[in-house]
Amino acid sequence: MAKTSPLRKANGKIQARLPLNEPVLKPSFRRERRAMARGVWPIAGCDEAGRGPLAGPVVAAAVILDPDNIPRGLNDSKKLDAEAREKLYVKICANATVAVAFGSVERIDRDNILRASLWALARAVKALPVAPKLVYVDGNIKIDCGCECEAVVSGDALLHSIAAASIVAKVTRDRLMTRLGLAFPGYGFERHMGYSVPEHFAALKKLGPTMHHRKSFAPVAARLVTVDDQDALIESLLPR
Repeated sequence: MAKTSPLRKANGKIQARLPLNEPVLKPSFRRERRAMARGVWPIAGCDEAGRGPLAGPVVAAAVILDPDNIPRGLNDSKKLDAEAREKLYVKICANATVAVAFGSVERIDRDNILRASLWALARAVKALPVAPKLVYVDGNIKIDCGCECEAVVSGDALLHSIAAASIVAKVTRDRLMTRLGLAFPGYGFERHMGYSVPEHFAALKKLGPTMHHRKSFAPVAARLVTVDDQDALIESLLPR
């Protein structure tokens, strides 16, 4: 039986709150199967990883699951630890149709992170070797992918197809950032994946931005010194 927590109102009476131990939301394949019952197939789920970091690209993935061979344990990548994501990534790639696309730092700085993410999502769908007839995308904005598209808020927590795409995108990006950590020691990319954490801020202050940092993001822009600023600094140091 669900436990309730009392709520004391202004008149002194106590009214029971709604149950606190609500069931944990887990993704399923029900929505995809309903579409399949209408004769719609293939169906792809797509999601991205890396909208918030200060460095590195945004990575999008599109996945068409095999309805008869869906890996157990699929969930929103943010709810899984790194080991679970890696294991599921291998199973997804072995049993599903998968494509990934990258929104580069240059594109992010030029177009903004939202547009770069939507572009990468659409590109991932179009990169699938089998063209889907329906695409479920995480979020509240549809993408231009050449077929029917449905945006699903919190889709990575509701649909197996989107959850699988979120795992592929996250693991792909984490592996990339780990390689960048080896190429640019001192920044800790292999630990924080480019996100805004104290270690990253300290590295930016000490070492300055790399070519992989998003110059349009405020914490990075604050560490950039323009050519004009450099000229002004040099001139101020010259004897008069």
